[in-house]
Amino acid sequence: MQHSNPIDDHAMAADTLAGITTLPELWHWRVEQSPDKQAYRHFDAGSGRWASFCWREIDLVVGRWRRALAAEGFAQGERVAILMPNGIAHLAIDQAALSLGLVPVPMHAVDNADSIAYILADSGARLLLVDSDTRWDEIAAVGEALPDLRRIVCADRQTTSPTGDPRLIDLEAWLKAAGDATPPGTRIAIAPHDLAAIVYTSGTTGRPKGVMLSHDNIVSNLKAIHQRLAADTDDVFLSFLPLSHTFERTAGYYYPIAIGACVAYARSVKQLSEDLVEVRPTILISVPRIYERIYSVIMHHRAIANPLERVLLDLTIAIGGRRFDAQHGRGTRLSAFDRIAWPLLQRLVAAKLLARFGGRLHVAVSGGAPIAEPVVRLFLALGLEVLQGYGMTETSPVVSVNTPDDNDPRTVGRALPGIEVRIGDNDELMVRGPNVMLGYWHRPEETARTREADGWLHTGDQARIDSGRITITGRIKDILVTSTGEKIAPADLETAILTDPLFEQAIVIGENRPFLTAIVVLNANGWAEQQARLAAHGQRGTEAEAASLLRHIARAVKAYPSYATPKAVHWTLEPWTVQEGLITPTLKNKRPAIERSFAKEIEAIYAKRSSASRPSAIVRS
Repeated sequence: MQHSNPIDDHAMAADTLAGITTLPELWHWRVEQSPDKQAYRHFDAGSGRWASFCWREIDLVVGRWRRALAAEGFAQGERVAILMPNGIAHLAIDQAALSLGLVPVPMHAVDNADSIAYILADSGARLLLVDSDTRWDEIAAVGEALPDLRRIVCADRQTTSPTGDPRLIDLEAWLKAAGDATPPGTRIAIAPHDLAAIVYTSGTTGRPKGVMLSHDNIVSNLKAIHQRLAADTDDVFLSFLPLSHTFERTAGYYYPIAIGACVAYARSVKQLSEDLVEVRPTILISVPRIYERIYSVIMHHRAIANPLERVLLDLTIAIGGRRFDAQHGRGTRLSAFDRIAWPLLQRLVAAKLLARFGGRLHVAVSGGAPIAEPVVRLFLALGLEVLQGYGMTETSPVVSVNTPDDNDPRTVGRALPGIEVRIGDNDELMVRGPNVMLGYWHRPEETARTREADGWLHTGDQARIDSGRITITGRIKDILVTSTGEKIAPADLETAILTDPLFEQAIVIGENRPFLTAIVVLNANGWAEQQARLAAHGQRGTEAEAASLLRHIARAVKAYPSYATPKAVHWTLEPWTVQEGLITPTLKNKRPAIERSFAKEIEAIYAKRSSASRPSAIVRS
């Protein structure tokens, strides 16, 4: 993806997309530009093989969906809800809806039924595409009145629904019923400021809000991304982040259309490691958790490796880190030993580790949440360009990103072309540009509080800007204030804790409390090994286990002040899930929900201790 003359490439990219103002225009233009080039790949469970579509073929698929959707007779601007995993069906109904002037409402395929029912009611969706009738039964059981919903299309309808709902129809029957009633080539007038989606925020603290994004919001963001990170038609994306997330919709779905790249749909997150090796993507769009998991695997292997393997890995990371810093004008010049040793270390160590990503990965973009510096530094040292960026649903979503030739992993890069940033009151990052949302669906008062009359958006994130580079320093609402008056950003601590492979998930609490407590989900294998080591040294019982966990936590957060080190811990082996309502579809902690779930355990910890002088814990879950 790196080009010999990035300035010329960026200029050409801007010129190529300059005349496009809506997403349907973008689709039709791409099909005309490269009709026979591979566009999409997906795993066909029936044949057990990967199947592919060129742009001409996928356009015929979209045309079939368009005819079926047009036969429903919905008015322009009405909403179409999509509750499907990433794949051809999700893409087809999204493009069909956009071409008819309808508004997609993407939802996370594994979100809990209560949240889905709320979104359907709040958006006034007229049609729902759902993966199965069983899933629909779960939603119907919530009891939410959905008077606007006229059609429910089930991709996999195994049985007659117990609800006896006449709106239900099998997907294939729905597609066949339309026949050739509406020519797929018929164009509908769509303006740049028309709605292109209502994307519901993750809702970490309450009910999700519907963010209204226009065609201009999204297309302008695509153009700005392409000027900053010009990919090309030979690139391959592996799509696994949910298409209900604006980060994936813009960067992993619409952007590949703009550049004519191929998108392969991963089978599942569980099979991601296999799919990376089989698909061999060149570009990866991901949240930090995926990089953290691979980092944990590497660090675990280091811990059990023989002395020679450990020395080689440490040497690779050290020299690779110096190479990265030297390439970006930071640090000292490389020594003669570094220059001689690197080709061998790259072949023996770095290339083998990066083979986990398929071996062709040029750029890996990390967004959606902060990524710990040790994690990103490891991959940069191995030679993988991990580019941290910043954005939010309300900004379509990308505001800033590092680039391969200008990468400072301590920051989230510089603002994209056409986007203004400044620091407001309380060090809040403010954003203005054509990518800023129209507002919140049916929430004018909240829109007015978030977006000022002159277009400046309140992000809610604290930041600083140095020489154009943006560094996010915390979340205004998430700052914990202990009873001793110390202010702490829990997300930073949680990110640091997760660099230890023993921990799968973590949350830090302590608002109005005398000290911090960590609630963690442990890696089952790692915890079994840890318990065996404790037993070998004659250390048994809850208190010994708690002390051991707190030592791990203290090492992970050693860069923070002593008052920011958790003094108590509660642990479990049961992962927090979206279905339980404990994390968002983008894997962020739902802090109030987790605190409610562990309320008794939290109260027991603080009731047990009047000071933070000794490690504390309660019996693990």
